[in-house]
Amino acid sequence: MKQIDYKIKFYSPWHCGSGLSAGADVDALVIKDADGLPFIPGRTLKGLIREAAEDYNNFCEKTDNQLIVKVFGNEEDSEDPSSIQKGVAYFTNAVLPENEKMAIIDNDAQQFLFKEVASTAIGSDGVAKEHSLRKAEVTVPCTLVGSIYDVPDEAETLIDHALRMIKHIGMNRNRGLGRCDIIMTEKGGNV
Repeated sequence: MKQIDYKIKFYSPWHCGSGLSAGADVDALVIKDADGLPFIPGRTLKGLIREAAEDYNNFCEKTDNQLIVKVFGNEEDSEDPSSIQKGVAYFTNAVLPENEKMAIIDNDAQQFLFKEVASTAIGSDGVAKEHSLRKAEVTVPCTLVGSIYDVPDEAETLIDHALRMIKHIGMNRNRGLGRCDIIMTEKGGNV
């Protein structure tokens, strides 16, 4: 089993939602840790990486998905609930690097990591639709780090390719938010 460390470098503002709003001001807030810093939950990353791994397998026309099931697990079959299989890999949250995190906290600079963006729906007549103005909190471009533990040796290449395929993360990916690269920083570290 291996540990894969990676970094996510954002090139545009990004939004990984908390499901909360700020009342009448902002419709969607960014998820933050106890120190008020942004992060991406491990389960969100697991889903993104799994989807990319499945796309990679389909692209390579590989029909054996057992390695994906081994790493990520499978969904419960409604006809056979006992068929559920838990994946062996563990995905940590992606967080700011420790030195940056401490510098931000020590200088009470958390508020400088976020800004608000507004959007509205435009009708076929080219005019904004009534009551369609929405504001979302976004995180400024930054770099996050994360790890995947207990990766089977034979899955390292699959994970590497899957990470490289992910180019956007979070809300409004098709509208320019969350443009990124994910790069493995440690290859082949044994656990």
